[in-house]
Amino acid sequence: MKGPVKSLSPCPSVRTICAGMDEYSRFVDWDKMDASIQNQDPKELTCTEFQELKQLARQGYWAKNHSLRAKVFHKLISDIPCRTVTPDANVYRDIVVKIAGKRNSGTLPLPEFVDNSLVPTYCLNAEGIVAVRKIISCIGNQFPDISFCPALPSVVALLLHYSQDEAECFEKVCRILACNDPSKRLIDQTFLAFESSCMTFGDLVNKYCQAAHKLMVAVSEDVLEVYSDWQRWLFGELPMVYIARVFDVFLVEGYKVLYRVALALLKFFHKVRAGQPMESDNIQQDIRTFVRDIAKSVSPEKLLEKAFAIRLFSRKEIQLLQMANEKALQQKGITVKQKSVTAPKRQNVHLAVHAENFKSEIVSVKEMRDIWSWIPERFALCQPLLLFTTLEHGCSLNRFYSHIEGHEPTLLLIKTTAKEVCGAYLSTDWSERRRGGNKLSFFGTGECFVFRLQPEVERYEWVIIKHPELAMAGSERGSHSTQASSATSFSSVPLDPSDRLSPFLAARHFNLPSKTASMFMAGSTECIIIGGGDGQAFYLDADLNHGRTSHCNTFNNQPLCSENFQISVLEVWGFKDTLSV
Repeated sequence: MKGPVKSLSPCPSVRTICAGMDEYSRFVDWDKMDASIQNQDPKELTCTEFQELKQLARQGYWAKNHSLRAKVFHKLISDIPCRTVTPDANVYRDIVVKIAGKRNSGTLPLPEFVDNSLVPTYCLNAEGIVAVRKIISCIGNQFPDISFCPALPSVVALLLHYSQDEAECFEKVCRILACNDPSKRLIDQTFLAFESSCMTFGDLVNKYCQAAHKLMVAVSEDVLEVYSDWQRWLFGELPMVYIARVFDVFLVEGYKVLYRVALALLKFFHKVRAGQPMESDNIQQDIRTFVRDIAKSVSPEKLLEKAFAIRLFSRKEIQLLQMANEKALQQKGITVKQKSVTAPKRQNVHLAVHAENFKSEIVSVKEMRDIWSWIPERFALCQPLLLFTTLEHGCSLNRFYSHIEGHEPTLLLIKTTAKEVCGAYLSTDWSERRRGGNKLSFFGTGECFVFRLQPEVERYEWVIIKHPELAMAGSERGSHSTQASSATSFSSVPLDPSDRLSPFLAARHFNLPSKTASMFMAGSTECIIIGGGDGQAFYLDADLNHGRTSHCNTFNNQPLCSENFQISVLEVWGFKDTLSV
């Protein structure tokens, strides 16, 4: 079971928050505000523990009472652990005239770090619309270390609805930005953090919204460019009543809520638009329009219900994935937003697998692009590199190992004499097989997957991804506990790029029912095995000539081709980094 969340203790003792009536109306245009969120019951909130508050937030307990929500926001934000010196309301009163001046604040230029983001007005009155720019400018003055924060205008505009004056809103936002709990993430403040969050969101879509992901790959030139909009959907396009409900839960549960809601938005977009022609030639614009007009098809309650029905990875695993994506960007020199058109840019699927320089005897360019759309985002930055082929290097397992060791990850492709095509994405360097000595032992991580392309396309991922009830995430087992706890402690100190992270979806992070749930890959001088438990997804002999395939517990797959097959061609592809600077 998950333990108590230490980063936020909103109710250290029984506490009652009572709602006032008119304290928080200064910046609100009540003609625009949904009548259902004016001052209706309940009038107070009594909470005793985090789990209770979490349920109340999800249920929208204070969503129907504007003043009560304002007081709850104030309490939750006041309890965020912050740096010792965090700008407060008094600082704002001291600097606002100097920063904003006496000119028309409606034309006040915004800091460069908001990246020309939308500045939503939501249900603000004229005074509130002007105040947003003043507050953002003052935050820019007090936080010189912020280099990229496109969500900030939305956060300021939202919290201004629930503040008595500009200074109070300024202080609330500053506390969110100054959170110093290394295990708690709230708002991205650097391009590296933002870009890695977009990659992480892409990885989550690939795992949890496969139908929508397939559509994105089919209709967009650059999938990550679409996914890079995910924060804009929330902090820009989403109507006031929706983002306020999201913020209710976000302040209690943290950043993971944002991923959940964005995934739910994408699921609803795909469901509503399934089978319909796109409204424009730009899928990015179509999603923005859908989110902006979401009230036509989905209520706030249904959106959150869908979001929390997604059985997402644990917060710890998502943080490991985020760190791995940040590390990949750092190694490629992508740490700040480049203004130059020649700056390093993520390869989209069509550029990564280029028709002019890709040649395989097993798959077409289109098929390789389909496979490339399945791999983790941090490796989609790379181009395929042929490491081994039986046509050139011969049918020898020893030669297989000699050509591919030192490469991680790898992609195994097989074409049978019956013209069936199948394969596996393998997360870990094959040299790891030596750790077992002469004994055949399994290694790898839950990012491994197996697939077939012909006669029909099917991908099988780690069984735990679709059936998390088979494992209890978040605890270490056996002799790995000390190593894992040190490797996965989340320090605020930047990691050395040479440091090896505890892998994302490492089996030791989960309480698995048996070892058969994590038999990802194994190799010896006599055979290769991929997937295990009541069968093997692949068994290949030492001559790379014959193989077997069947259902296995690790991937819960069907046979990937004829159960006993003869290999016509076998290829192993690596990932060539073309973006290093």
